[in-house]
Amino acid sequence: MKHRIYVVGMGPGQENMMTQEAMQVLEASDVIIGYTVYLKLLGERFGCKELLSTPMRQERERCQMCFEKAREGKKVALICSGDAGVYGMAGLMYELSEEWPDIEIKVIPGVTAATGGAAVLGAPLIHDFALISLSDLLTPWEKIEKRLLLASEADFVICLYNPGSHKRADYLEKACDLMLRYKAPETACGIVSQIGRDGETSRTMTLAELRNTKVDMFTTVFIGNSQTKEIRDHMVTPRGYRYE
Repeated sequence: MKHRIYVVGMGPGQENMMTQEAMQVLEASDVIIGYTVYLKLLGERFGCKELLSTPMRQERERCQMCFEKAREGKKVALICSGDAGVYGMAGLMYELSEEWPDIEIKVIPGVTAATGGAAVLGAPLIHDFALISLSDLLTPWEKIEKRLLLASEADFVICLYNPGSHKRADYLEKACDLMLRYKAPETACGIVSQIGRDGETSRTMTLAELRNTKVDMFTTVFIGNSQTKEIRDHMVTPRGYRYE
């Protein structure tokens, strides 16, 4: 029988926002591997498991650890925040798996920040939208810039991950300037921080106001399309249902 590694999307990290399948997989695992912060989010419930971690930017080493533990016959779960297939580790695991043909990979989906944050704000993603990360660690800024411009020109609702950090304090401002080439200054926008965690906050505003808003890596940003509006202090994008 082939060994198997589960790549688990744990959502924001709290149990009440994990899928039943994710919880069952973690309960059945011998080893849980993940970024240090994500392991802490799991709390004490899985303290009896073998817990292994690597710091940020050691994703490849983390994946390698999973394969080595699976080869030992252990039931292994690799945890990712949000969804494992949305800016998560599922892709890298499949890439590296070619060196480990006797080990299967099973991806367990989770609540990603786009859907979790949208639920807090109302219904901003009801129609077509684009999901873009402003982090240029793995993607050149020139490519991010082009994606922002084209998504704005096409009138997509845009959801931004990694909108700012200490080293990238002006990236959201730069992104807003690009989007303002095609989107009106009064475009409805919203931000949500610490989605599904203690200290969760949210705000709605215009695109002009968003340009001067301070954000961090734990903030998800939503920029509406030309139809998005505020209804009862919530951000809503009509889907365009036709009433006969």
